[in-house]
Amino acid sequence: MPPAHPSVCGAPEKMLENGRKVFKEGLLEKRSDGLLQLWKKKLCVLTDDGVLLLPPKQHDHPQLQHGGGGDAARVKELHFANMKTVDCVERKGKYVYFTVVMTEGKEIDFRCPQDEGWNAEITLQMVQYKNRQAILAVKSTRQKQQLLVVQMPGQKSVRSAPSVA
Repeated sequence: MPPAHPSVCGAPEKMLENGRKVFKEGLLEKRSDGLLQLWKKKLCVLTDDGVLLLPPKQHDHPQLQHGGGGDAARVKELHFANMKTVDCVERKGKYVYFTVVMTEGKEIDFRCPQDEGWNAEITLQMVQYKNRQAILAVKSTRQKQQLLVVQMPGQKSVRSAPSVA
């Protein structure tokens, strides 16, 4: 992937060590799966192919994902390939509450201050990711069709040869 280059606003784009572009980074609250369903702060890193959720104390080290130290194992990745929708549930007080619905049916609840727009940013990046995947699928299908067309003339000439009885 190319090195960081200036974004529209002039600031250099942030990249993770693995080359993924960071579109947004900040604290978000996730509802826990436990019995009490408490809201827990998470560092949220929005990339071009998903959302990384890290414990807030890893704020300065989002590149520690998958492997490495003890807290790195607590990194959770919500990949756009496994994401179905982002539903805005309600705006209440200073928070907007939204749910990320995964393809296997799991629902993950989040909240953030209304002015941060996390739900819109996640939705936008998810749609762009799915569009890129659809374009790649179409290109792949066209390439396969072109290969078949190239192979078929040779096969047709074999079929059109006169058969000896």
